Amino acid sequence: MTNASRAVLLIEDDQDIRNVLRSALELEQYRVIEAATGARGITDIKSHRPDIAIVDLGLPDCDGVDLIREVRGWSKIPIVVLSARTQEEQIVHALEAGADDYITKPFGMREFIARMRVALRHGLRVHTDAQSSFKVGRWRIDMAKRLVVDDAGESLHLTPLEYRLIEILSNHEGMVVTHRQLLTEAWGPGSVEHTHYLRGYMKQLRGKLEDDPARPRHLLTETGVGYRLVVDD
Repeated sequence: MTNASRAVLLIEDDQDIRNVLRSALELEQYRVIEAATGARGITDIKSHRPDIAIVDLGLPDCDGVDLIREVRGWSKIPIVVLSARTQEEQIVHALEAGADDYITKPFGMREFIARMRVALRHGLRVHTDAQSSFKVGRWRIDMAKRLVVDDAGESLHLTPLEYRLIEILSNHEGMVVTHRQLLTEAWGPGSVEHTHYLRGYMKQLRGKLEDDPARPRHLLTETGVGYRLVVDD
């Protein structure tokens, strides 16, 4: 699928920001649809069926988090938040409402385009199968076979919980997964306050998978929010 066949919906009330984003996206050959209000954005998702929505949280007619929560009731469209709200609690609320990623203003255009592409890839996988094999550093992780090997054939042992955490992160590859989501899916809903479990296991995973666990390249911390898995191509 080429960029020219993909439609990006901008739900943003600031005309200047929409102009900047439109110019950048059109240079990448995306089709751009614009909505200045939440109500218009919801109508456009239903009528135009865009491939991804970029949502500002400070909309004139509604809170963007409420919009995301409503859309998630009937659509799996990838949603990337673009907002000036930088408090950890606000970011977590948007992600837990169903946003796939969160980018704070001001932002770099290259980072924005890169993270939007990650969300688009994730959206495509939702309609097929989650990726079952991927590389993290020198290790090839095969989730279907529960195998971790390098190019020389050396194998690495992961515990069932370590595999589960990697699986959850890989299903959202490149995007933030909140502490609450990881704890709920790996340990169950009664464990959402036990972030020390998560920190311990992420430290173990970095020790096994990262070349330099003190400077991780693949298992990244989003301070106060969660973790992000970055895989190699």
